Amino acid sequence: MPEGDTIHHAAERIRAALAGHVPDELATPHPRHAGDRWPELLAGRSIRAADAHGKHLFLRFDGGMTLHSHLRMTGAWSIQRLGERWRRPPSRAWLLVRRGGWEVVQFDGPVLELMPDRRTRTDPRLAALGQDVLGKRFEPDRFIARLRAQDPARPIGDVLLDQRVIAGIGNVWKAECCFAACVDPWRATGRVSDQEALALVAFARERMPIAVRDGPRARPRTVYRRAGRPCPRCGTPIRAQGQWEDNRTTYWCPSCQR
Repeated sequence: MPEGDTIHHAAERIRAALAGHVPDELATPHPRHAGDRWPELLAGRSIRAADAHGKHLFLRFDGGMTLHSHLRMTGAWSIQRLGERWRRPPSRAWLLVRRGGWEVVQFDGPVLELMPDRRTRTDPRLAALGQDVLGKRFEPDRFIARLRAQDPARPIGDVLLDQRVIAGIGNVWKAECCFAACVDPWRATGRVSDQEALALVAFARERMPIAVRDGPRARPRTVYRRAGRPCPRCGTPIRAQGQWEDNRTTYWCPSCQR
């Protein structure tokens, strides 16, 4: 699943390509949106912003309308020069926006919907989100309050994936944050101190902006998908195992993460 850094990276590139302009073309090629009439509803409207909160991306148009996207496990945004080969087959494109020499395409996006701006603030799915880990402002007390509202027996690694606690951390950053802070992702949340919890977030807020700027290849890879390889800190083989109810694979060093 694309994580918050991937979505913010896409939003920055979309903003650079489209913001302040009326699209030359806006199309919804996928049959699912054939009857939605978005090209007609958005005709002549300038794109005033592209922004993200956690794993959600918002393409905002003049006149108070917003296209909301969530890629879940399958989707991808592609921002490329006109005429370049698409990353996926055209049959998998859900949204196409052309402007000048740019094409912005959303592929395989299971959540793509047009809504009034006010609904981006009141929709229960969006209103329930925690603070964006990449937000300019971050309130530690608010994060700790949401963390402590969770089942204290729930592993801290699984809690970090809960977008209601903090938005934007996915499986890669969960593993890397826990490793950087020397916290065992299997440790019960009730046994993680406030200081340790804030250290997890501090690492994400320090390192994720680099991946926003340079793309996902700039992410650290100390433990994620390195099962069986030696820990770069102590040499113990990295372990991997599905965690908690969603069984998302967790990577950690059983020796130096406590």
